[in-house]
Amino acid sequence: MALVFWEQAVNDLSARDPVMHRIIQCYSNSMPEERGDAFTTLARAIVGQQISVKAAASVWQKVTTSIPEFTPKELISTETDVLRTCGLSARKVDYLRDLSHHFLKGTLVTVNWHELDDETLIRKLIEVKGIGRWTAEMFLIFHLHRPDVLPLDDAGLQRAVSMHYHASQPINKHAIRVIAENWQPWRSVATWYLWRSLDPVPVIY
Repeated sequence: MALVFWEQAVNDLSARDPVMHRIIQCYSNSMPEERGDAFTTLARAIVGQQISVKAAASVWQKVTTSIPEFTPKELISTETDVLRTCGLSARKVDYLRDLSHHFLKGTLVTVNWHELDDETLIRKLIEVKGIGRWTAEMFLIFHLHRPDVLPLDDAGLQRAVSMHYHASQPINKHAIRVIAENWQPWRSVATWYLWRSLDPVPVIY
């Protein structure tokens, strides 16, 4: 996330939310790292769908070992069996190939990412096979550094809000959205620290 707003976000969240203040104090040195290009970010988010952070990191390491020069062209050229051996499902292999075709055709390369608002970007991204709202939100958080994304479908966010705000009892998305109103316009930052409260090792996409 763009560090230009990080300090202000941390100060605002700490001032208005005692729970968030406590979590931030525990992980005050934690902030997102700048990572790779748009293709790599989206591919890594697809790999991470529906599996744990630890499992996703393991699969991703195997993928990048098999494809050291991780580009759309190299991914399409890689045998399906090699990708499956890395731990990818047949469906995710299909998704990654479709993503590669979109980049090679230029349909995503030409998008003016920084000129579009969050919801417009999400609608654009979910046109790609295998990219749903969650994957698009990870792209907005980790690649475009959008400060106010709330990934309601994220299991880690749901678990952390339940633990810190709801006595570890089940909590629905509407209730999470209501709690998160107090975090605006820094819901991405709040989500980041809630993730850290579950796993101090930062997730990367």
